Amino acid sequence: MAEQTHVLFVEDDDVIREATQLALERDGFVVTAAPDGLAGLEAFRADRPDIALLDVMVPGLDGVSLCRRIRDESTVPVIMLSARADSIDVVLGLEAGADDYVTKPFDGAVLVARLRAVLRRFGHASGHRAAAESESSSSVDGGVLSFGDGDLEIDTEGMEVRRGGEPVALTPTEMRLLLEFSSAPGTVLSRDKLLERVWDYGWGGDTRVVDVHVQRLRTKIGQDRIETVRGFGYKLKA
Repeated sequence: MAEQTHVLFVEDDDVIREATQLALERDGFVVTAAPDGLAGLEAFRADRPDIALLDVMVPGLDGVSLCRRIRDESTVPVIMLSARADSIDVVLGLEAGADDYVTKPFDGAVLVARLRAVLRRFGHASGHRAAAESESSSSVDGGVLSFGDGDLEIDTEGMEVRRGGEPVALTPTEMRLLLEFSSAPGTVLSRDKLLERVWDYGWGGDTRVVDVHVQRLRTKIGQDRIETVRGFGYKLKA
């Protein structure tokens, strides 16, 4: 890695925390490890890491609550660690603003791959360019896409979104998701395709990640703007 990436790792299990920290450091990451949520929040505010890796079940301030506190202050990428793939904690973490999750126990190489995948897509959300031409009712003016009656505007160069003329705050993952939809308005995009394009998954992933992020995006740009096509995926209404 050209520059060392600073990881905040919050985990209360001493063995897992120390072993994972060593593994990440061997792969070139700088790691600040904290044993509980309150210490993690303090470390986040002091160090401003590049990415946060949070266990769901930590004392003091649980991982989901810590994720919310981080998201209130920053768009830094967050990955949650959960002991059960079917746990409601996974969905709660994603709804709190996490960008991805990894199930415990995890393989160190898989964790590093997921960290790097998240960091790649956060490196530059503008790597996706929305298509300028569309035969729908969307229009483009100087890099600004306008949909329907103009209520939703996406500045693909300035990476800004406005709804009804007011700015909409999106996380980088939400922005990438919206850019993917806006590049082909009216076209149905499957969950697997969105995982590949937005989350940079070269392997199968949990589609709940997509579903929760789509719902979060809907709350910001309008519930009826993204349509669910049952059995196939989602599409942005033009």
